[in-house]
Amino acid sequence: QVQLVEFGGGLVQAGGSLRLSCAASGSIGSINAMGWYRQAPGKQRELVAAMINGPTTRTNYADSVKGRFTISRDNAKNTMSLQMNSLKPDDTAVYYCNADVYLSWGPRGDYWGQGTQVTVSS
Repeated sequence: QVQLVEFGGGLVQAGGSLRLSCAASGSIGSINAMGWYRQAPGKQRELVAAMINGPTTRTNYADSVKGRFTISRDNAKNTMSLQMNSLKPDDTAVYYCNADVYLSWGPRGDYWGQGTQVTVSS
């Protein structure tokens, strides 16, 4: 119904930058929100950043990434990006794209990408 594909993970040294991208496709009517989550080994999945549609678009960031990461969306293309700067070893995780979507025929669903590995070496 809806497919999310992430791009851009990899290995980077501490202090470096990476840009993740996510493309949504399928039977999309409208996207209520898109966000990035991450899961490190032995830890729970956590929200990194999200953009929520509304009268005004709201952007949320985890405290740990504020000032370093920037989320952006292209609503016309159903894509989302996460610019990650000043990366730290603690940012090492699998990063997942998430979308809260109204399908073209009405039902609402929550969708996940397959994940992309980000590894930050010290």
